[in-house]
Amino acid sequence: MSTERDHGFEDLADHLGSAYLRYSFTKGTEQEVGFLVDVLGLEPGMRVLDVGCGPGRHAHALGRRGIEVHGIDISQRFVDLAREGAPQGATFERLDARTLPFDAEFDAAISLCQGAFGLADWGEAVDKLDPDVEILECIARALKPGGRAGVTAFSAYFQVRHVEAMGSEFDAERGVNHERATIKDEQGNDAEHDLWTTCFTPRELRLMAKQAGLTVEEIWSVTPGGYTRDKPTLESEEFLLVAGTPAHL
Repeated sequence: MSTERDHGFEDLADHLGSAYLRYSFTKGTEQEVGFLVDVLGLEPGMRVLDVGCGPGRHAHALGRRGIEVHGIDISQRFVDLAREGAPQGATFERLDARTLPFDAEFDAAISLCQGAFGLADWGEAVDKLDPDVEILECIARALKPGGRAGVTAFSAYFQVRHVEAMGSEFDAERGVNHERATIKDEQGNDAEHDLWTTCFTPRELRLMAKQAGLTVEEIWSVTPGGYTRDKPTLESEEFLLVAGTPAHL
């Protein structure tokens, strides 16, 4: 087990622990997984990579459907929680989504609810225009020929429209939203944390996916627990990118 600290998100995850699952945005897991099983054509026995799996809620739901799923997260605390009560076929390890070692091993991949994608620029000095492209590149490399991915991303449209109401700050140059939030731990103790999330437009997602070697199939507007085939709008919190690798390399 690694004890190194590689990302600012780890401090937040350590504080949250299982309290993460108390938040309302985590309550739509079954609907989200059911939708993705249909859209990505997932069947029992297939192998799925869950990038930024957190405490493993999506991975557990996939495992209960007979799908082999491997969840990775940069937070060792979340990996430990995900291993607790994991269904057969669901495995977990601590890895950085920007440096994944997998090569053509998975039928599909998911990265949901800003578990990894959108967090690469976490209030740090990142000398790259689009640091999250590294995550998409790792996902593309992990997929078998013809493999498919489902990735959610915060909507820049929604964030800018509601930034004042949410009391956050939006860096227009970097496309990063910053929020200072009070977060409760498992015992109900409060702590102040800085939250940094990169937001995207559909055009950006298409360009980034192409750069990563993925072919975009769809981009839909979605909300937690409300994954649907709706065209991009200004009023949904997230976009869902569905993309794949060429069937023959």
